[in-house]
Amino acid sequence: MEGHSVETLSPARIAPPFSAYSHGALVPPDQRLVFCSGQLGIDAQGQVPADCAAQTRLCFANIEAILAEAGMSLANIVRINAFVTGREHLAGYMDVRNQLFVAPFPASTLLVVSGFSRPESVVEIEVVAAGPAQE
Repeated sequence: MEGHSVETLSPARIAPPFSAYSHGALVPPDQRLVFCSGQLGIDAQGQVPADCAAQTRLCFANIEAILAEAGMSLANIVRINAFVTGREHLAGYMDVRNQLFVAPFPASTLLVVSGFSRPESVVEIEVVAAGPAQE
């Protein structure tokens, strides 16, 4: 399935994004929305890699599987909310995210939090995706 037809919003009167994301994303009225719960970097066998980049790749792989159930892909993501447990994980997360997405970039927020339900997890990602209405 092709990506979304979302209009990105980047007003000239505010500072531009400082990484690969958009300030806003306007979803047309004829699009379906998928809201994904936060995904930790856990593989199908319940294993969690030690480093943030590997966990981030698994988070996005899990999200990709969820979106596929709706006939969508990572290209349909219009909003990312990501959480890491320390500033030392910012680069690992952002490097993977920046490899996976091309313009038009989704809107994105990245927060540093104290922890997750699984103590070995250092990143959690939730997304909103938009795709054409199915016939």
